[in-house]
Amino acid sequence: MDKTKELFNLAKRYLVGGVDSPVRSFSYVGGNPLVIKSAKGSKVFDYNGNNFIDYSLSFGALILGHAHPAVVTAVKKKISAGFSFGTTNKTEIELAQEIINAIPFIKKIRFVNSGTEAVMGALRLARGYTQRDKILKFRHAYHGHADYLLVKSGSGLATLGISASLGVPDDFIKHTLIAPGGDIDYVKNIFRKYGQEIAAVIVEPVGGNYGVIPPDSSFLAGLRKITRNCGSLLIFDEVISGFSFHYGSLAQVLGITPDIICLGKIIGGGLPIGAFGAKEKIMRYLAPLGNVYQASTFAGNPVVMQSGLSTLKILKKFKEDYKRLEKLTNILAESLKKEALLRKISLEISYYGNMFSLKFKEKKQFSGFYKFMLKQGVYFSPSEFEANFISFAHTQKDIAKTIIAAGRGLDKISVVH
Repeated sequence: MDKTKELFNLAKRYLVGGVDSPVRSFSYVGGNPLVIKSAKGSKVFDYNGNNFIDYSLSFGALILGHAHPAVVTAVKKKISAGFSFGTTNKTEIELAQEIINAIPFIKKIRFVNSGTEAVMGALRLARGYTQRDKILKFRHAYHGHADYLLVKSGSGLATLGISASLGVPDDFIKHTLIAPGGDIDYVKNIFRKYGQEIAAVIVEPVGGNYGVIPPDSSFLAGLRKITRNCGSLLIFDEVISGFSFHYGSLAQVLGITPDIICLGKIIGGGLPIGAFGAKEKIMRYLAPLGNVYQASTFAGNPVVMQSGLSTLKILKKFKEDYKRLEKLTNILAESLKKEALLRKISLEISYYGNMFSLKFKEKKQFSGFYKFMLKQGVYFSPSEFEANFISFAHTQKDIAKTIIAAGRGLDKISVVH
């Protein structure tokens, strides 16, 4: 009996498409998606007893791997003291302090429950601070599912081929300006026309939602100069990249300081979280100190805060080990490139730090390769537009197994084509 298939069929009776987030449906690759029973380290386990090397890692949230023993122990202890208080708690303060110490250009922080909420709060704050309405985002960049950002986005919209979501009135996006990423002259032209109306430019310093797009330092520096000259704010969306490449933000690595930074994923240790932070002069516009309103019942949840705090404390000890993640990613990416080249298959591997993405010449090639890799016990993110990740739990053995399986999968593709 295929227990996973049975469970997914049941899910479709009660959940829209059997999922609570579109990419999980496997609509891009076809076939039945995984239904996961448990996870440990670099592996996830389904209800049929199969195990998979996991490169999705809850879409980048699990840099320590699944169920790190120290995090599990701390969370168990914390949850026994209560699930949620609706008040400030000590662990909330400690996590804020840990993040601000790691990213010194932040002086105040506000916790929320997701990356989407972090971006929503950051953009509202930017508009309140500048007293301007327009924002500039970049084509194929995904910053969550706020109405005014669901236009020409990456992630699930790119996966499903949706250019703009239904249900979003034109009035909601009339203040959202779009530019192609990396084209500083295009941005300059937009600012010539709308400069005094633009509250903020929001950008992912490393793209993770239209495949992996390595950072363009000169472009980002150009954005910093333009926004500063025009009185607009620069927002770095580091929901994915924060604490991914070193103990802190990618902004610090690049030497470019944004006005506001959005964080998420890793700072929650796998539990739902988001955060945005900036200097005191900007953050004081936020309620209760200022008139930019933002609120959340579950923000600062003590259990989530403990998961994040425990994760960051472990990562702090791993400061010098981030290079190992980069090395493993490099080995895997370059090996997959080599295997594809030997078989004369067009396969683009884009990677940076511990992130990588795969893109074949034809979608059906990715689909065939993806399904074969699942059979071999390797779980990639189920879309060419989503990033994959390597965690501290991944081993050289995991990488070697993946490379061998990929060679076999590419053999299948070369035979078919």
